[in-house]
Amino acid sequence: MAVPSSDIRETDPEHPSARWESAPLDLDGYLARIGHHGPLAPSLDTLRTLQAAHLDAIPFEGLDPYLGRPVPLDIESLQDKLVRRRRGGYCHEQNILFATVLDRLGFRVTGRSARMLMGADEREITEIGHTLLSVVIDGTDWHVDVGIGSAGPRGPIPLVEGGEFATGSWNYRIERSRLGHWLLRLRRAGGWFNLVHYTEERYYRADYADQNYVVATSPASPFVQRLIVQRNGADMRIALTDLVVTTHLPNGDKRTREIAPGQLPETLRSVFGLDLPGELERELVERAGRPRSSDWSDAAYGV
Repeated sequence: MAVPSSDIRETDPEHPSARWESAPLDLDGYLARIGHHGPLAPSLDTLRTLQAAHLDAIPFEGLDPYLGRPVPLDIESLQDKLVRRRRGGYCHEQNILFATVLDRLGFRVTGRSARMLMGADEREITEIGHTLLSVVIDGTDWHVDVGIGSAGPRGPIPLVEGGEFATGSWNYRIERSRLGHWLLRLRRAGGWFNLVHYTEERYYRADYADQNYVVATSPASPFVQRLIVQRNGADMRIALTDLVVTTHLPNGDKRTREIAPGQLPETLRSVFGLDLPGELERELVERAGRPRSSDWSDAAYGV
């Protein structure tokens, strides 16, 4: 498959796409994983199509930190996990893989890092820890994020202050926060729901290592404390938090149901497309059956 060479982008420190390490990427394997057989030119249409296909195919999940396993971010580990073993991942994994793909295809993609709000007031100073992307096409800066679980946009959103945009059945608004940062909001029943806010500072792969270590290993991390798996669908968003399955519809309807630990393997297969090895399934069932040591708010993680 003919794609633009990444050699110049990898060695040019002034280019926003520098250092995504896209040369080792198995592009054909990734495209097969998400079921994309269309054009690959670095256009807005291609970006929209790839982002939706990625979200349809690769679920958001934090199974490894939940089970005390490492979460490496090098490209070989990412494509082995998310592509070959058909697993999912959280924001650092998802967006670094997607940025690597976009870079390989010739997009001008820059890493950014956001403060997660998930309903909190934009004046609240939460920690920086969410990976997202900027993609510039024909002079327009597009907000791109495939790693925000079941609340994120399914397509690129232009950074236009006060703009309201639909990605599929879900509506978003971009504003400037009172701190002067970009603020992304989701339309939910009852009004606008704050998701993330961030500056235009550039981040590189190396910058995400410390953030990832905290998320994957800290006892205070929600991904260490709780079982979190989510799917960001075109017409339905589904989240598994511990043993509770929550479904959100675009009209604001919300349904919840509780499952038993023994139902986890089938739920992960049928709802989230995660067909796991038997040993991993057994570990999850055993871990999910233990009492939780902390009580986290579901709203904090987009469910």
